[in-house]
Amino acid sequence: QVQLGESGGGLVQAGGSLRLSCAASGRTNSYGMGWFRQAPGKEHEFVSGISRSGGMTSYADSVKGRFTISRDNVKNTVYLQMNNLKPEDTAVYYCTAREGFGIGTTWSRYDYRGQGTQVTVSS
Repeated sequence: QVQLGESGGGLVQAGGSLRLSCAASGRTNSYGMGWFRQAPGKEHEFVSGISRSGGMTSYADSVKGRFTISRDNVKNTVYLQMNNLKPEDTAVYYCTAREGFGIGTTWSRYDYRGQGTQVTVSS
């Protein structure tokens, strides 16, 4: 089992940047990792995922070219670099982990989830 803790959220103006971090209690190289977000009144939305080794990544169309996911399996930490932020990126961002191979793009395919960190982008 793994516990996840997100950090790095906050308030930023449109066009700005934030870097989210997700620290895991266990060895992250045993898990595929992902970031999801949930805006008020909406379902959890896949943002990005990365395979166990970091060799494969996936992004939602809405964030391609602006967000970058990475992982450091020595530090057991996953990152989400978010650039050129837009007001529609405002949401609670969740770090997730799943056993097995590949990248999952649906909330239900992940076995572990953090508490979330709020990202607010002002116009």
